[in-house]
Amino acid sequence: MLSLPIHQKTSFVLVHPHYPENVGAAARAIKTMGFTQLTLVKPGRLAVPEHEMARKMAVKSLDVLDAARRVKTLADAVVGVDWVLGTTSRRGVSGVLVPRVAAARAIALASADRAIAIVFGNEKTGLGAEELALCKNLLRIPIAADQPSINLAQAAQLVAWELFEAALDHKER
Repeated sequence: MLSLPIHQKTSFVLVHPHYPENVGAAARAIKTMGFTQLTLVKPGRLAVPEHEMARKMAVKSLDVLDAARRVKTLADAVVGVDWVLGTTSRRGVSGVLVPRVAAARAIALASADRAIAIVFGNEKTGLGAEELALCKNLLRIPIAADQPSINLAQAAQLVAWELFEAALDHKER
């Protein structure tokens, strides 16, 4: 598997995930782009790596799922992290980065040996005010439809892909 500085320096953090399918699919999504660090913040009763549906969705990514770190709070998850990037589907929030801009910033930080956490909120409520306050910046994936948000695992996939693409572009220079 291709390994670049961004892969070692980036963790994907799921805050209070509710569905085991999303936990497993997120593990698969990030692994397809070379990432292996997954953290679960106080997952719901079913949204644990041991759940049958999480394991079913983590096709060829059980190593990522089994190694997922579990913590009680987002503050615990981001100890020692230099840049915490929270995701939001809320419109009208100022200063929100698009994935491509966030990826370029992440590449620069990873190249400078800085730790990065990409934080995704609960499928139903997103990140709360207390969690958003821990984020240095926010990221929003632009969508064309008048749909409030996209699936948690799909969001992780899109962000992981942007990071991977930016890393490849950076490597080729």
